Amino acid sequence: MNDTTKKLAFAGVFAAITFVAFTFLSIPVPTIGGSKVTVHTGNAFCVLGVLILGTLYGSLGGAVGLTLADLFDPLYITQAPITFLIKFIMGLIVGAIAHRAFSLSREHERGKILKIVTIASAAGLAFNAVFDPVLRYFYKILILGKPAAEVSFAINFAVTLINSVVSLILVVVLFMALRTPLRKIGVFSE
Repeated sequence: MNDTTKKLAFAGVFAAITFVAFTFLSIPVPTIGGSKVTVHTGNAFCVLGVLILGTLYGSLGGAVGLTLADLFDPLYITQAPITFLIKFIMGLIVGAIAHRAFSLSREHERGKILKIVTIASAAGLAFNAVFDPVLRYFYKILILGKPAAEVSFAINFAVTLINSVVSLILVVVLFMALRTPLRKIGVFSE
């Protein structure tokens, strides 16, 4: 199997994992206007995919997985394009820092790997924590009106911040545990 085929297959695996993490392993939080936000770990798997597969395949896997989750949920279906855009950009940020700036796939001492993974993941998740609620706020202004959008923004921002902190911890723990075995079987991005 060539490298591109293998990375596409693993991008599909990460898309499936993010879909499952969001769809079945989440806690819905109702907001004004019959909408909801969700406490979930899908973002962690978006970031983990980028760290393992590289920027392009990892970003696509995570963005596609969470976009599909939106498309299968009637309350989120109209927000699927926003989800794809935000998660793809989040992946690009993580990849730019981890792979371009710090060459994560090269051999480094464990402490340096921990720093690279933490910095790159925190930057991508911070972007998500700010821009996800902001874009959804403007969307809700168009649909629900300004007062409803403001209340919804506060709840969405708080939940997204919680998701980011939980995802950061999960990514660091999982990546540090999986890096060596994945390098041995040739999955880790070079």
